[in-house]
Amino acid sequence: MRKLAAVMTILASAVLGTPAATAQAYPSKPIRIIVAYPAGQGTDIATRYLAEQMSRDLGQPIVIDNKPGAGGNLGTELAAQAAPDGYTLTMGTNATHVLNQFLYAKLAFDPEKDFEPIALVGTFPMIVAVNTTFSINTASDLVHAVQRNARSADIAMPSTTARLVVELFKERSAAPLFGVPYKGSGNALTDVIGGQLPVMVDTPTSLRPHIAAGKLRALAVTSAQPSGLVPGVKTISEQGYAGFEVIAWNALYAPKGTPANVLNTLNAAMNKVLQRPETRQKLLDFGFDPAGGTAAQLHDFTRSERRKWQPIISAAGLKAE
Repeated sequence: MRKLAAVMTILASAVLGTPAATAQAYPSKPIRIIVAYPAGQGTDIATRYLAEQMSRDLGQPIVIDNKPGAGGNLGTELAAQAAPDGYTLTMGTNATHVLNQFLYAKLAFDPEKDFEPIALVGTFPMIVAVNTTFSINTASDLVHAVQRNARSADIAMPSTTARLVVELFKERSAAPLFGVPYKGSGNALTDVIGGQLPVMVDTPTSLRPHIAAGKLRALAVTSAQPSGLVPGVKTISEQGYAGFEVIAWNALYAPKGTPANVLNTLNAAMNKVLQRPETRQKLLDFGFDPAGGTAAQLHDFTRSERRKWQPIISAAGLKAE
């Protein structure tokens, strides 16, 4: 018995002395995903759905924390300052992790150095839409309207990406388009559907229900090729403005310094969810083309996006208000 007790003591000491035994398996408590946009916007809707699916696989609740403000910078700054333990993440966008660093004079975070990429979630074009009571049917009609009357085609812009679309289209068309900034889709939709403004630029998630209901009419999509998310709608490029392309996207990030094993767990969980046919269909219904892939692929993708947009934004002199 003494020998058995001694052996058990040695084994117990060996097991308890290993890092695997002392470290808690991840995740062991609820995870928070910061969404730097208002509830009900496209990023928020998709994140809530994906979080619900990932929560089942990871065995822990995932809470969505909406922190809108400053074009997405407020919530993104909070995420960058969070503990790098995998329990605070953020659903980044092409605005928060590419465009804003070129549009704003100063950011309190570095979108590349302060974050660990996890996975690209989805991509989508923006839609240019008009209140159906206005006699604007094409991108060219919009240009002609504003040339006749400078305030006849004011455009609601509920996001940084929407502003980029307006500014880039203004530069390509040489028309004095006037963009009206909004903090979110809700108020912009209210004003455009109500007739206070004729035109808006927003995501498929936000606009498709109102287009289907006949309250709005889609004039164009901002992708290089026609999008299955808005069948039958021509691109701006097809309507006489060759080379015009603006694609928006969402991707999951963690604060810099988050352990590799945690990042790998989250990447695997996200890809597992994105590979399910029902998830892919749901994202398409929301207005997203599902993505996925490795953290390295997301890192390379965002770098290529920065190389693409920095000279365009600089040449156009675009600045956040």
